[in-house]
Amino acid sequence: MRVDCSGPFCVLRSIRRVCDGERFPLPSPPTMASSSRLAPVPRPLRNGLPGAIGATPLIRIESLSAATGATILGKAELMNPGGSVKDRAALHIVEAAEAAGLLGGKSGVSEIVEGTAGNTGIGLALMARARGYRCHIVIPRTQSAEKLDLLRALGAELHLVDAVPFANPENYYHVAKRLAEERRAFWADQFENPANADAHFSTTGPEILADAPKLDAFICSAGTGGTLGGVSAYLAEAAPAVQSWLIDCEGSSLENYVNHGSLDATGGSVLEGIGIRRITGNFGRAKLHGAFAGTDREAVEMAHWLLKNDGLFVGGSAALNCVGAVKLARKLGPGATVATILCDGAQRYASRLFNADWLAEKGLVPGATDLTFVA
Repeated sequence: MRVDCSGPFCVLRSIRRVCDGERFPLPSPPTMASSSRLAPVPRPLRNGLPGAIGATPLIRIESLSAATGATILGKAELMNPGGSVKDRAALHIVEAAEAAGLLGGKSGVSEIVEGTAGNTGIGLALMARARGYRCHIVIPRTQSAEKLDLLRALGAELHLVDAVPFANPENYYHVAKRLAEERRAFWADQFENPANADAHFSTTGPEILADAPKLDAFICSAGTGGTLGGVSAYLAEAAPAVQSWLIDCEGSSLENYVNHGSLDATGGSVLEGIGIRRITGNFGRAKLHGAFAGTDREAVEMAHWLLKNDGLFVGGSAALNCVGAVKLARKLGPGATVATILCDGAQRYASRLFNADWLAEKGLVPGATDLTFVA
């Protein structure tokens, strides 16, 4: 049989096609070699909630890298199950307490108490659910509504207190300590508990260095000091050439302490969960080369810049960390590799950081078109 295929299409389809007397076989089924690229790549199973914490990606932040000529990397801690870097501290604090016989098991203690600005409480509330404990969170009533609603949804029992200085016995830290004593519960004490910094010494620091072996510097802000203390201490041992720096918010004493040895500070910040006017045990472990001061204006502009230019929807502390990364990249010069922490997402701050009325009330309406907003 002869088939005319002189036109643009040949309409006859069969198992064997004949065209001008020549037979053309259909493509052979894929061989093992060609189909292997379609096979799923096995990944290790994670054991429950604790197994899902950590191993977060280290991502290149394109807009900041292009603008500085450096490679600026963000450790995406907002991808932890509780949505923040504090999941690591919560996990290690609970496991260390269980190992020491202070919680669960034969201890008879089945309640966790903590004073927190929110994210550690969220991590502890999840760990409490996973382990079958009750969780009490003492928190300033000034924290965002999103955080308070989430803590309640996770089953935490909230104890709202006024936002007062640390020296005041009604500060949330002191109230949490008293509540734990009254209830004979385990007090997580994230500010002084060494398990906080241990978490970052044993996991966050090694993960960053493994993913960025040519790292030149690391920078982040501090509240409890756990992340900065643990990561910088690890880098000082494992990669002494890598510099570690602090970026500090308005109203905090830490930049002044690192650069000048004084804890003097005035004012305050709209940023939640960072900044402090004392040296905690966890911050005391930090091995630092210096510190930068950041502003609320820089942090708010950066939060909006990252969303617009990189699709990164981050909270105020993560935004300030990126401000610090830009400052440090400029100091080190083009070609440097700088890593920081994307502490959490902006979902739990949207009613403030991305609310036009709130921003206008604070005089922080963003409008930057380039990175000159970073001083």
